[in-house]
Amino acid sequence: MKRWMRQHRFAVKAALGNLGKSPGSFLFNVVVVAIALALPFAGLTLLDNVRPMAQQLSVAPEISLFVTPATTREQALALAPALHAILKDQGPSQSNKAALVFVAREQALETLKAKIGLADVLGTLGENPLPDSYVMKLDGFGSVADAARVDTLAARVRALPGVDTVQVDSAWVRRLAALLGVLRLALLLLAVTLGMVVIAVVFNTIRLQVLTQRDEIAVSKLIGATDGFIHRPFYYTGALLGLCAGIVALGAVSLALRPLNVAIAELASLYASQFQLLPLGPVGMLALLAISATLGLAGALLSVQRHLARLN
Repeated sequence: MKRWMRQHRFAVKAALGNLGKSPGSFLFNVVVVAIALALPFAGLTLLDNVRPMAQQLSVAPEISLFVTPATTREQALALAPALHAILKDQGPSQSNKAALVFVAREQALETLKAKIGLADVLGTLGENPLPDSYVMKLDGFGSVADAARVDTLAARVRALPGVDTVQVDSAWVRRLAALLGVLRLALLLLAVTLGMVVIAVVFNTIRLQVLTQRDEIAVSKLIGATDGFIHRPFYYTGALLGLCAGIVALGAVSLALRPLNVAIAELASLYASQFQLLPLGPVGMLALLAISATLGLAGALLSVQRHLARLN
């Protein structure tokens, strides 16, 4: 164990020594990699702020069903047990909050008269043209994921006998869920693309170091140095490059949030909201730093395996 620790301690010192020989080149590569990492880091920060807000939206979709004109009042009222059974199938956590309201055709006509102020015109119709209806208030749906099941309930309601039309008012919920899905997919593709850029930059950086230290590597092999002993400092160099770039990228994103929050505060005040973009938590930051260091290590590994093999 002590030998293993001593070897890795020597590799870290060698990596830092190599970086100290050309600090300007190292800093330039850090900035290049940090720019590539900043875009996905900023996207993750934005999604991390928007996701809880979307999940905490007060979503209360309603399903309105209208019976056929030929359906009698007794037949319309007989639909209530079947509708209650559909609501109970959701589970106790949501069926307890759901409500079923019967709207008689006479009540619907009076409501229509009060809303549009055309009582005289509607009175000339002689016969009430509106059917009896039910309104299913799904108050138990407290998130976008829960509201996605509204379509399933609407399909079951539509299959009941005597039901003419079913209307669902949760289309905006599905649009929001679809938009967040598209944003997550776009961010994933962006992260993969820029991750390849990071690997390419580290790959080229390590390649130049290998070419610069070709004579030292040859001498080390002559005196019996193993491949692991020779490769290890380059691995640490790539990991340090990725780690430093990740720190710079996170710092740049955190600084960019300040002017953005000033503009967001002005917009949020118009909607009586105090929404602000917050930096990622400690766990999220550590995860991103680990990913950036891993990308640097991957680039170094590929470069070392490709170029040092030619020196054997």
